Amino acid sequence: MKAVVISEPGEAEVLQLQEVDDPIINEDEVLIKVEATALNRADTLQRKGFYPAPKGSSPYLGLECSGIIQALGKNVSRWKVGDQVCALLSGGGYAEKVAVPAGQLLPIPPGVSLKDAASLPEVACTVWSTVFMTSRLSRGETLLVHGGSSGIGTFAIQIAKYQGAKVFVTAGSEEKLAVCKDLGADVCINYKTEDFVARVKEETDGKGVDVILDSVGASYFQRNLESLNLDGRLFIIGTMGGAVTQLDIRSLFAKRATVQAAGLRTRSLENKAVIVSEVEKIVWPAIAAGKVKPVIFKYLPLSQAAEAHQLMESSKHIGKILLTP
Repeated sequence: MKAVVISEPGEAEVLQLQEVDDPIINEDEVLIKVEATALNRADTLQRKGFYPAPKGSSPYLGLECSGIIQALGKNVSRWKVGDQVCALLSGGGYAEKVAVPAGQLLPIPPGVSLKDAASLPEVACTVWSTVFMTSRLSRGETLLVHGGSSGIGTFAIQIAKYQGAKVFVTAGSEEKLAVCKDLGADVCINYKTEDFVARVKEETDGKGVDVILDSVGASYFQRNLESLNLDGRLFIIGTMGGAVTQLDIRSLFAKRATVQAAGLRTRSLENKAVIVSEVEKIVWPAIAAGKVKPVIFKYLPLSQAAEAHQLMESSKHIGKILLTP
């Protein structure tokens, strides 16, 4: 098969499409012929040598895909050859075929094309596991999403609104904020021209928001704490604004705040299967009802993976970038 190989850690041009060996599936896995895969920020970090694949997983990039099952391990019972699925991956999506644990497969949601479904598994599992399973955002509460126009952001807006929350977002242009508003965001803040802390306080009568989903990290840490309501929960999923900061611990006492952080890729197979199961049970019906939709910015062929990475790193995109073999 063909797969995108990292010739050496570096900029986007190190990505090269090459002939490689087909994946070998174990007894609990299926082999998928890939229809599409989607980019994630983690892919750009792995390309640079900062985010190695977990031990035993595919060396190739790609944390989600859609496609058709070609072969089954002997322990797989729910699925059959020919089924159309999408999947959460530990790696391997930037290829024509990928081996996937059966517990990380999802059916294609009604109303979504096989290709577009590649945009859903990583964002759905990330948002559901952080904002809902861990931070317990509930109906009537408030959520602040930094990077509202990203793949994570566009999904978080929609599912949080579906679950009855009020949604605040930050983004860096009026065009991006307009898309967020169309998706249901209640309060849209341009972080380049506004202080998001002041705006959050203004919109919540000084209280702050209940949950924050943050991919920025260090540079926003103290300001995030200032933006939290009593018993607020800050969930950090990225460090685009740095990884090291100082903390006055007394600010946590004052808010009774909870600070959490997690990735998805390094979780156990059992934990991922639990998340995937909840997503299918709770999130997939929202997609089937048309309340949550994939937001796709651009499709590119697998051979243009370097161009796709350059586009992601430019931050000019809104929603997801897809690669198709």
